Amino acid sequence: MVFIQGGCVYIMTNKRHTVLYVGVTSDLTGRVWEHKTHFYPDSFTAKYQCEKLVYYCFYPRIEEAIGVEKAVKGGNRKAKIKLINELNPDWIDLYDKLIEE
Repeated sequence: MVFIQGGCVYIMTNKRHTVLYVGVTSDLTGRVWEHKTHFYPDSFTAKYQCEKLVYYCFYPRIEEAIGVEKAVKGGNRKAKIKLINELNPDWIDLYDKLIEE
């Protein structure tokens, strides 16, 4: 899913849900694939095996998405978990649904 002007805020986690990574991108499908395949082997998500997409939200302007990403990153773990639970209470990997779209 590539966006012309907008972007997505997303959250990745590991298998045991002990690590949460918040990111922003205009190419959600490609970016999540990079996380899953450890395309950048020295990255935070590769180091902590954050390969599961549990949350994403589209914003029509990338600037808005960047602002939301900063706010979410600056928030505490409890707030991040609340966001995930509202969209994805079972914490399933949303990547498969994403690539079907």
